Amino acid sequence: MGGTTRRAAILGALAVPAIARAQVPVTLRVAQYKAGDALLLRLAGLADTPYRVEWSEFGSGNLMLEAANAGALDLAYGSEIPPTFAAVSGARVKLVAVIRGDVNEQVVLVPQGSAIRDIAGLKGKRVGFVRATTTHYYLSRMLAEAGLSLSDVQLVNLTPSDGQAAFRSGALDAWAIYGYSVPVARQGGARVLRTAQGILSGNYPYFIRAGLADEPARAEAARDLLDRIRRAMPFIQERPAEYAAAQAAVLNVPEPTIRALLDNVSQARSLAPADDAAVASHQAVADEFARIGVIPRRVDVAPLWDRGFARLGRSA
Repeated sequence: MGGTTRRAAILGALAVPAIARAQVPVTLRVAQYKAGDALLLRLAGLADTPYRVEWSEFGSGNLMLEAANAGALDLAYGSEIPPTFAAVSGARVKLVAVIRGDVNEQVVLVPQGSAIRDIAGLKGKRVGFVRATTTHYYLSRMLAEAGLSLSDVQLVNLTPSDGQAAFRSGALDAWAIYGYSVPVARQGGARVLRTAQGILSGNYPYFIRAGLADEPARAEAARDLLDRIRRAMPFIQERPAEYAAAQAAVLNVPEPTIRALLDNVSQARSLAPADDAAVASHQAVADEFARIGVIPRRVDVAPLWDRGFARLGRSA
């Protein structure tokens, strides 16, 4: 009887999730953009995790990836661009899930009254962009479709804030840009020459630091947090006014500007497991950057992806 009891106790302990079995409270170090996932989880009522989340704010996916590669972050996300550089440098990260987001906020703008009517009209013009970002990728692809290349325009590499100032002052003939800069510029009379629809996938991969999968409690916390974020995302479409108001308060951006983006999305924001389509989309970005010399050689991005880590929508 005693042996049977001991075996039952052992089996019962093994059935307890790794988070609960941890001897000390698990802390998950997670990156976000300002007014990002932490705010969304709180609004959706999913922020009460059985582990501690240490949120850090970053301004770019590149910085997030550097921190994860250095072992300073457990979980982060960004566009397909930072992992493209990671594939070249051998950064120690794994891509485990994909946000499917909007591409209508990724556009080429022209000033009010501009005579430019299509991408071909950019030949010889001063075009602002942000090097080694989605703008670099989709601008190259748009020009190629029009029979042009990046060398056929006068590229001006500017941060979003500097680009906004240059665009307003008339120093740019066109501006490839993303995010809240788009509705702000449009409110000032700018016209969308073209969105990145049909070029960008809208994929934003979540990545973990190398070795996280080998730490059961922390890996389970990461899986749980990813699934909480997945479940929270419908809140954005279901209660856009509340979401916009909360973001406006944190970002100090006018609420109508945020609503302008939310009301014009190409697809509802969602979180999905890594799959063949996600890897193929990432490979297309890497191939284009190799073609135009942003990265030094063609790379295979598939080894960066871990399709078995996340268990979105499934019990642990």
